Amino acid sequence: MWIGWCEFDFLLGDVHSLKQKRSVVKPIVAEIRRRYGVSVAEVGHLDLHRRAAIGVGVVGPDRTHLTEVLDEVERFGASRPEVQLVAVRRRIIAAEDID
Repeated sequence: MWIGWCEFDFLLGDVHSLKQKRSVVKPIVAEIRRRYGVSVAEVGHLDLHRRAAIGVGVVGPDRTHLTEVLDEVERFGASRPEVQLVAVRRRIIAAEDID
């Protein structure tokens, strides 16, 4: 079993409140979940209205599959016109490597 995750750091465009932030972030999270069948949530910058950190987690039978899924999710995140992708952190590990 392989476990993969990535964390996206987004800069939001013309957003002036946490309510407006939710209206931008919530559809992105929902679309990633629907389109790729992964676990996804807003995981950071919760008190900042112009930044968002979104985490994605996936489990699969082989590293190649996880790499492909995370690559697709990263392309999706980078292509969103309402946000600017600042950074992505990614890790893929085998279950036997976890202590």
